[in-house]
Amino acid sequence: MDTLETVAPFAQVVAEIREARGEAYRFCYQCGKCDVVCPWNRVRNFSIRKIMWQASLGLPEIELEDIWRCTTCGSCPSHCPRGVDQIGVGTAIRRVATSYEVFPGSVRPVRAAATSLLAHGNPLSEERGKRAAWANGLPVKPFAEGMELLYFVGCYNSYDPRLQKVAAATARILDKAGVTFGILGTRESCCGESIRKTGNEDVFKTLARENIKAFIDNGVKRILVSSPHCYHTFRNEYPEFMVKFEVVHVAQFLAELIEQGRLRLSGRYPKKVTYHDPCYLGRHNGIYDQPRDVLRRLPGLELVEMQDSRQRSLCCGGGGGRIWMETPKSERFSDLRVAQARATGAEVLATACPYCITNFEESSLALPGGEPLLIKDVTEIVQEALLGQEEAR
Repeated sequence: MDTLETVAPFAQVVAEIREARGEAYRFCYQCGKCDVVCPWNRVRNFSIRKIMWQASLGLPEIELEDIWRCTTCGSCPSHCPRGVDQIGVGTAIRRVATSYEVFPGSVRPVRAAATSLLAHGNPLSEERGKRAAWANGLPVKPFAEGMELLYFVGCYNSYDPRLQKVAAATARILDKAGVTFGILGTRESCCGESIRKTGNEDVFKTLARENIKAFIDNGVKRILVSSPHCYHTFRNEYPEFMVKFEVVHVAQFLAELIEQGRLRLSGRYPKKVTYHDPCYLGRHNGIYDQPRDVLRRLPGLELVEMQDSRQRSLCCGGGGGRIWMETPKSERFSDLRVAQARATGAEVLATACPYCITNFEESSLALPGGEPLLIKDVTEIVQEALLGQEEAR
């Protein structure tokens, strides 16, 4: 069994864990509630309680694979009676592992992602010069001071062919509503949220400073994002750099446009839909109602809830940098979530996060029995209702 102790000098590992242990040392009293709600225990044995105990004592005997399992979904902190910051402690332990380049086989893609982030500003090894190619032929302009908002597209929506459809839907809706907006294109870099959760603080700081400089240089005041991970980072972590921008997720902004009468949802969407709360939109930032409010405003749409919803939403498995890691098919939370969606009788599984869409589409195609669920971003559903299915493609 490989542990931190087997790959790094014992005394230094102990010293660094003790430096980082924080809340685990002061508060954790091993009640085990974190293990009860952890999604990993639906697919295999895993104990975040054990890791908190080991970290509190400064022990380096933590198994290497376990260091990297946490998806930072936020379930354990939200149920902890003592306010332990399990995510913060886990990330600190990953910083120790990263400093010694401790990447087990399933985690090695994290190293490649970090290299790509520094070289290209994205984790996908795509050319920076092609970051705005998704917008060709769409009503999208470079951001200029005086526009209502900057649309920060994000890495996956910029490069992944499936998720480029989400960016395109967002642009068409904004244009339809008369919103003046622009993008930074090649001046946009990854927000850095996921690489920070893998313990690579240096890469995160480099990306954050690049984005902050671009925002300030271009007079950005309000930022629209499609990814809850971008939302969380800009809103809650970039203020560490003594800056503050107004950040709004597209699901919030759609609700705002509807309330203002700028976006009129007259088109029909006659389907049964269930909505998945992304961890970083829901548990981490408390945004539950606006996406549902938008869906309910669509004529013909029937909204049904899954077994685990809102604060109890089941993680897709992509957070904490695990979107880049290898997860055995038998251990994918997304399979369980798609099964829950199917159980509602819904035709469409809607969400508002690129990681969730990626994982759910893979699970929907892989699970046996019945037709694959349609996996849609909220913006894609709104676009189809506004423009019709053919024009929205």
